Amino acid sequence: MNSVPKGWLAAVLALVTTAACAADKTVLLIAGRPSHPPGMHEFRAGMMLFQTCLEGVPGLKVQVASNGWPTKVEGDKRVDDNAAFEGVDAVVIYADGGGGHPALQNNRTQLFDSLARKGVGLGFAHYGVEVPKGDPGAAMHRWVGGYYEHQFSVNPMWKPEFKSFPVHPVTRGVKPFATHDEWYFNMRWVPGQKGVTPLLVATPDEKVRRGPYVYPQGPYDHIVADAGRAETMMWVCEREDGGRGFGFTGGHTHRNWADANQRKILLNAVLWISKLEVPANGVVSTPSEDTLVANQDKKK
Repeated sequence: MNSVPKGWLAAVLALVTTAACAADKTVLLIAGRPSHPPGMHEFRAGMMLFQTCLEGVPGLKVQVASNGWPTKVEGDKRVDDNAAFEGVDAVVIYADGGGGHPALQNNRTQLFDSLARKGVGLGFAHYGVEVPKGDPGAAMHRWVGGYYEHQFSVNPMWKPEFKSFPVHPVTRGVKPFATHDEWYFNMRWVPGQKGVTPLLVATPDEKVRRGPYVYPQGPYDHIVADAGRAETMMWVCEREDGGRGFGFTGGHTHRNWADANQRKILLNAVLWISKLEVPANGVVSTPSEDTLVANQDKKK
């Protein structure tokens, strides 16, 4: 039997260890502050549920910043803790948006631009896809290719039927599903939808188009005029900087995360924007009922 050359085993182990470390990805999930009545906009509970569902994914570390932006105490006040973003491979925001969007405060837009230039994945869910038009909208175009624009996009409560999906890593293992939620549509897209791939697509009927929308109630002439057109409720984006992004417009009602397919496509997206391989059957998760209802904010 030939002897193993000295140092060979150590070299192999070193290579394996290096490869394993290189495969590690870190995702930061930012959960917005409490809003809306109980069971709605449960950002903290949703993010902690996603963290639990992703625990078994090899090479993935998931951190949650609960109820707002990561902060630290400096003197007698709390300030942004941008060190929380060091070394992350992806950031997902599930929070209230509009003018109070977490990524628009202080100098956070510049921070997100710097992360994007490094190829960091960026994802936004539900109200987190809405920002004011102008510079904030342009930032969302850079990061994920589209956004909800007030009085251009709409937010009715309805039950779209997602019957088929394009071939894409994020749709792996996802089967047809439908949940009644505040599914936004008519996003303001980057010109030509460059780099954007729609994933969750359904056609609103005339009743949905005519409203009422959640706010303002509508109807809007331009939404009614597009009767019969299929609309996108989730999309992914491949950026020119090499990074990836996604927008997911559902997620108003916490209970809908009990739907295995709605949950799976979101979890798959987290892996994809962090540049981890999505399993052939997607992320399989079977949270208990206790896990599904846990960590909801205390609301009146």
